[in-house]
Amino acid sequence: MDNRAIGFFDSGLGGLTAVRALQKMLPDENIIYFGDTARMPYGARPAGMLRRMARQDLDFVAAQGVKCILAACGTVSSTAPDVLGAYPVKTFNVLESTVRETAKHAGKPVGVIATAACIESGAFQKALAAACPGTEICAVACPAFVPLIESGRFDPGDEALQSAVAEYLAPIRDAGAATLILGCTHYGLIGEAIRRFLGEEVLLVEAAQCAARELADWLLSGGLAGGAGEELYLTSGSAEAFRALSSVFLGRELRGEVLHVPEMEV
Repeated sequence: MDNRAIGFFDSGLGGLTAVRALQKMLPDENIIYFGDTARMPYGARPAGMLRRMARQDLDFVAAQGVKCILAACGTVSSTAPDVLGAYPVKTFNVLESTVRETAKHAGKPVGVIATAACIESGAFQKALAAACPGTEICAVACPAFVPLIESGRFDPGDEALQSAVAEYLAPIRDAGAATLILGCTHYGLIGEAIRRFLGEEVLLVEAAQCAARELADWLLSGGLAGGAGEELYLTSGSAEAFRALSSVFLGRELRGEVLHVPEMEV
């Protein structure tokens, strides 16, 4: 048993969906979560800057004394996989686990939606091509989704969201995708809007769920699971705004403190 906390980080609150998924499996784990909301969105930044930011985020979370880290950010997972993989603290990302899950359902076309930086990196496309040879892949950047979600516009009836979904997902629908990867941990919050556009028969593979499952398996297989269910939330943005929206992502009210930390210079 290892009672140290699990560290999570994301550009904002989307990574809380990974916390939510993990706690359904291991509710007693201690959690430390860093939402870098002052520098959000990550998806519009150049790759070199994102790699530096990934290292900063890792160092900050590791300094909290965690036993492992989940980079709950599709953008960082796709643009800095080597930075994550070489880090001295055991680190998980949302790309590899999601591709492994998708490969179980391969055969028909696969769609991928994520931030602009994530799609431009080609990481999901390359990993899918290796895991699912011959499968048609339709990858689309969705730059408006994270700002919409973080501003509270995730209701499936929201007109701005509906417009963005129709714009971004039309190529995926036209390609006849049978599976769609939600490559950003924010996107699970708009799953219903996506289902309404694509149809219920399309399988949605959520990055947050896949990564949380692999992390939980690692903890259990190594005898490292354990804690007291304590939670600490750190944000480089407004602590009040973080707390106000957090319940939507977690599906419940926060049980721990939300503390503001200074924004890091890139």
